[in-house]
Amino acid sequence: MKGDYQDLVDEISALLGAPATLENRDFRLIAFGAHDSDDDLAMDPVRTRSILTRQSTPAVRTWFEAFGIARASGPVRIPAAPDAGVFRGRICLPARFRGIVQGYVWLLDAEPGPDPGQLDAAMEVAARIGVLLAEEAKAGADLSREFRAVLTAGRGWQRDMAVAALRVALGPGADGLHAMVCVAPWPGDAPPTVPGAAAVCVAPWRAGPHGEDADPGTQGGGALAVLVRLRSSDALGPALTAATRLLPEGAAAGVAEPSRGPAELGTAWEQAVAAARAAVAQPRLGPVAQWSRIGAYRMLAALAGNAPGDPATRALLGPAHRELARTAEVFLDCAGQAGRAAAALGIHRQTLYYRLSRVEQLTGLDLDEGEDRLLLHMALKAARLQG
Repeated sequence: MKGDYQDLVDEISALLGAPATLENRDFRLIAFGAHDSDDDLAMDPVRTRSILTRQSTPAVRTWFEAFGIARASGPVRIPAAPDAGVFRGRICLPARFRGIVQGYVWLLDAEPGPDPGQLDAAMEVAARIGVLLAEEAKAGADLSREFRAVLTAGRGWQRDMAVAALRVALGPGADGLHAMVCVAPWPGDAPPTVPGAAAVCVAPWRAGPHGEDADPGTQGGGALAVLVRLRSSDALGPALTAATRLLPEGAAAGVAEPSRGPAELGTAWEQAVAAARAAVAQPRLGPVAQWSRIGAYRMLAALAGNAPGDPATRALLGPAHRELARTAEVFLDCAGQAGRAAAALGIHRQTLYYRLSRVEQLTGLDLDEGEDRLLLHMALKAARLQG
């Protein structure tokens, strides 16, 4: 597929006598023509960054979209704006399919510029690009059944069969580099397309009362799973961007570590779910949290599950003692430093000591003992994950 895009971009470059670049509708670079000009202005900062980093900044995207390129059905001329790093004007050819923009072909504008006939011919090629982009996006959506089967299959032969089916469905890109994204809670069905995604589905993310997967159709039980293609293991930008743009109000998202091959998707989904749960439990980690950056929640998510709370902490975690529980959590987050904890809570140190003594009475734990502190801290954080 990548070769097809390059061939079409080269065809447009030849038609208009200028190097062209192709970006998807999220402004991620897909292909670009060779630059053989001695003109320094041909590689202004915006164009250089797009090629070197394979994407444009949100500010650049907003600036270009202000010219109506997402709604245009024909070429759009955009003037130079040196203050924005655009030293040369642009011609944008929207690549559309059935009225929906799928991507953009960019060329540097020049006098006298291409004539209407050349632009019409280039737009015909852009339309072929739009078809390819739409087909690629649709292919990801069509894999939802196979994708969901891998995420929900048990161990053993069922998982092996699901992995084999998804590998066949993904085709040559099956063993490419991907990042798993979990967006939760997710209302309703999966979106028909997600730019840059190899597969999309709705899957359970909270377990039921007996440890079984919750019905994704129930409130809070469903999460959107998105398998995002990556170009580099140290560049999670496409996955983070997809997660941010998919977030419904009040939801959070988690992004797993990059992985290769369908066999690793079970682990990747666990990571993405853990990161999403951490973002819900601890807002400072979200709304989009990376599994590699959620710290102790990586272990807590694996341990919490639906295990009953420790008897020592059960009373403290009840609704009647929320302020005491919060006091204990802040105290432990501050490594047991009373001054820091009191300042964080906005209370006098003697008030802190009184509350901590009440915590010890309710739990039977000794907060001068390291193991008791660890038990209480884990119980408080696990309670956050369980909502």
